[in-house]
Amino acid sequence: MLVTRPQPDNEATAALLRAKGVEVLLAPMLRFEPVAFDIDPEVEYGGVIVSSANAFRAMEGKPSLTRLLDLPLFAVGPHTADVAEAFGFRDLVVAEGDAISLRDTIIATVRERNMDRSKPLLWLVGADLARDIATELRGLGYNVVAQTVYKMVPVHSLPDDVCSAFAGSRIDTVMHYSGRSARSFLDAARAAGIEISALAIVHCCISEAVASVVREAGATRVIVARAPSEAAMFEVLDRALGLPS
Repeated sequence: MLVTRPQPDNEATAALLRAKGVEVLLAPMLRFEPVAFDIDPEVEYGGVIVSSANAFRAMEGKPSLTRLLDLPLFAVGPHTADVAEAFGFRDLVVAEGDAISLRDTIIATVRERNMDRSKPLLWLVGADLARDIATELRGLGYNVVAQTVYKMVPVHSLPDDVCSAFAGSRIDTVMHYSGRSARSFLDAARAAGIEISALAIVHCCISEAVASVVREAGATRVIVARAPSEAAMFEVLDRALGLPS
C-alpha cells in the first residue's frame, strides 16, 4: 500500500497499516514549509481556529503562542484537537473533520456561549485553502482574522523505491488525504511514465471531493471514506480489502 500523506503523519499511518500485516511504501506528495508571520500583540482575540495540525508545527517555539493558550480552540477534528492539547490548549471545541463541520461548530458554539463577537477569531491557516470558511463566516457577521502560518508545497516526483514497486506490480492500493496531494501524485506518476499502472490500482480517498480528482484522471477502482477522517478510511479499507480490523 502506498501512503501519500505528508510527513510526519505518514509514519503514524504506516505503523497502523504494518500492524495489520500490510507492506507499506511512503510517498509524501506535499511538503510542509513554515512561512514568516506576526500575530498582532495589540489585538484581544476571542478564540483560535485551526483546520490542520500543521498550524501547530508552524507555531512551535513562537512566543505569541503562549498568549493564545487560554482561548477557546476550534479544531477541525479529533487529531488536530489532540495536537492542540499537547501544545497546551485547554478549552477545545472539536468539529467532525471537515471545513463545513468546523464552520457550523464555530457558529453553534459562539451562540451557545454567547461569546463576544466584537473580539476576532484568529484562524491559523495554511496557504491554498480548499475551502475559505473565514469569508463564509464574515458573510454571516463573524469577525475572523485569517493568518497564514505555513504552506504545503507539491512534490513533483515519486521516490525510486515507489517507481520500482509500480514497475514490479507490487502496489495495489494508494491512500489520498487531500485533493492537492492526489493531483500531485497523478502528476508525478505521469512524469515517471507509470500513469497507467497508477490509475489501475485501488484509490482510497478521504472524501468524495478527493475521489473526484482521481476519477477525472481515469481511475475506476475508487473507494471513499464515509467521513473525512483516517479512522473512516481504515474502515473502508478493512471492508474492501479484507484487512483485520
